[in-house]
Amino acid sequence: MTRTHIVALGGSLLRPEEAEKRQQWLGQLRQLIVHVEGNGGKLGIVVGGGLPAREGIELAKNIISDSEKLDEVGIAATRLNATILQQIFLDIGCNVAPSIPTTTGEASKLIDSYSIVVMGGTTPGHTTDAVAIALARDCGARNCVIATNVDYVYDKDPREHDDANPMFDISIDRLAEITGTEPLSPGQSAVVDPVAVGWARDASIDIAVLDGRDISLLDNALEGKEFSGTLIRSV
Repeated sequence: MTRTHIVALGGSLLRPEEAEKRQQWLGQLRQLIVHVEGNGGKLGIVVGGGLPAREGIELAKNIISDSEKLDEVGIAATRLNATILQQIFLDIGCNVAPSIPTTTGEASKLIDSYSIVVMGGTTPGHTTDAVAIALARDCGARNCVIATNVDYVYDKDPREHDDANPMFDISIDRLAEITGTEPLSPGQSAVVDPVAVGWARDASIDIAVLDGRDISLLDNALEGKEFSGTLIRSV
């Protein structure tokens, strides 16, 4: 039986400050995709907006006050990033879906026909973490990897607390205690989107949170090997 993997890639991973690191990271990601496809796996990738989203929202927010309209700007940026990755994978001959799906239902159907599907955001108010969990649910995947620019889930915000401790293996209920399950207010942030946490708990989906700047960690997580990061178990 073909195994389907779902990965949420933080948009910040595509645009580190140093161009050399950006090229190196994209090259390593491309090798990982070839490895997954070569082993008969299927991969759904949900890409965040990162810098293009922030810049687009910053440009528009002095004119547009509606938060949903600003979210649409951010969603467009996620689809731009998704298109960049899609074209990189197509360029090396991978069996990649030729379109960027706009719903997780559409993406789930594409995964039936293609080895790799890349998408961005879907609906205002839903982060790409939440979209990735929804895609895992729709595809029947039992786990989702959230690759971002943080290394672990901490018991408190490490940016504000020097005594914050990394957590290595926790339950989804413990994560829900830390993040909550209600949507974030404007300006708030969490290592995992609370809406995604609630959906993962409802669908019994395990989550791995890791530093996606190190592609070897993502590779290990997809292979079911030990990795440096936080494993959140749904049961």
